[in-house]
Amino acid sequence: MAARDDPRRLGEIRETIVGKYALRRFYEAVYERYRACLGECPHDGLAIELGSGAGFARERIPDLIATDVIEYAGLDRVVDATAMPFGDESLRAIFGLNVFHHIPDPEAFLREAQRCLKVGGRVLLVDQHPGLLGKPILRYVHHEPFDDQVAQWKFESTGPLSDANGALAWIVFRRDAARLAEIVPQLECLGYRPHTPLGYWMAGGLKSWSLVPRWAYSASTALDRLLLSVSKDLGCFVDIELVKR
Repeated sequence: MAARDDPRRLGEIRETIVGKYALRRFYEAVYERYRACLGECPHDGLAIELGSGAGFARERIPDLIATDVIEYAGLDRVVDATAMPFGDESLRAIFGLNVFHHIPDPEAFLREAQRCLKVGGRVLLVDQHPGLLGKPILRYVHHEPFDDQVAQWKFESTGPLSDANGALAWIVFRRDAARLAEIVPQLECLGYRPHTPLGYWMAGGLKSWSLVPRWAYSASTALDRLLLSVSKDLGCFVDIELVKR
């Protein structure tokens, strides 16, 4: 098993997430957007998070079902996003933070989302955006694979976290939006909203270091707001929201 896919890393990753103030705030902001999205969903049915890993969304949204394809301790269920063990029209919401670009068969996942969601149910994915800042960072600095020129969405994978394509969200939901509409005609894309130009990277992501101590967090978020006021395409992450019609 590749070290990156080892479920025994759970404690190490959780310590990094909650121990770095700026990174924890990034996660908390995402979970608040989960909560807002839930308010627009049907009231009945299950709400799940894919790729929950060492995150803490369930602490903020108690009825959320925490899932991952890696058998981390404390999950509610082990779930493969490309073959979900849920009945037709049984889900009211599907969430995912930094998971979509690791799904080796995005088409299979999207078909499963269309099948499992209730009418009016939503998907909210927070993922990487290869914009003006994101593209050079993802291509030359970030450790994960990146290829925005591939024709196919699907990629070979040796492990859930070992392989990825950092351009995948942009490819599927922007470059190939027409193809997306043909594959899952019931899923309407409500928004593709770039955000967080530098805050996540300056916080060090899941690395052990951070350039944003607690006292510098306000300045870091102000810098992000300033960059987004210049161009939304300076955002390095993106919220993608879909609804089943």
